[in-house]
Order: sequence, then structure tokens, then C-alpha cells
Amino acid sequence: MYKFEVYKDKAGEFRFRFRASNGEVMFSSEGYKAKASAQSAIESIRKNAPDAGLDDQT
Repeated sequence: MYKFEVYKDKAGEFRFRFRASNGEVMFSSEGYKAKASAQSAIESIRKNAPDAGLDDQT
């Protein structure tokens, strides 16, 4: 099961990471001062990027 995890880093900022069903971290966020900001970013990804394309710049 894919999932988002919200956690606090060593600097005390809130971050989130996205894990694949095998437990591997697929991506992680920048740091946010407020937990609500990290949660808003997760909701924005869920809402605004269900059909995100790929921009291969190689």
C-alpha cells in the first residue's frame, strides 16, 4: 500500500515522504514550520496531480 508519512526532522521542521508498497521511499518533501503546511502540501498533491505528466529533460 502506498502512503504518505509526516514526521519531524532534526531541525524541528515537519516533512513528509511517500512510500511505495514495498516500503521504499519514492520522494520526500522540503521542511515546513507548521504541520498543517505539510498536510496541505499532501492534499494538494492528491488533488492536483492525479494525471501528472512527465517532463524528461535528459
